[in-house]
Amino acid sequence: MAVPSVVTIQPQYGMAVPAASRNMWQTGLMDCCTDCSVCCCGMFCFPCLACQVAGDMNECCLCGTSVAMRTLYRTRYNIPGSICSDCCVTTCCLVCSVCQIKRDINRRREMGIF
Repeated sequence: MAVPSVVTIQPQYGMAVPAASRNMWQTGLMDCCTDCSVCCCGMFCFPCLACQVAGDMNECCLCGTSVAMRTLYRTRYNIPGSICSDCCVTTCCLVCSVCQIKRDINRRREMGIF
């Protein structure tokens, strides 16, 4: 009688993504020029961008600009940092923080890991 094989690792679809890039921000905090549409949306219609980020993460629209949202996103993808650093970034440059999260979401979607 044949022994059934046990699958221990599920096959992954899409392109392979190095583990190092999965656990880091895809763009820097001030890398606005890497995606000008996100930057322009953040500068000229910040509430719209904040709601897009919250919607992408299945959260309330009012939460899109919070320290908790940044911390949630960072911990979901094992991005190094702390609540203290999230608080500092969000306090010092809220627009840059939300733009970075949105750029990261867009890049992770392209890679198939969002």
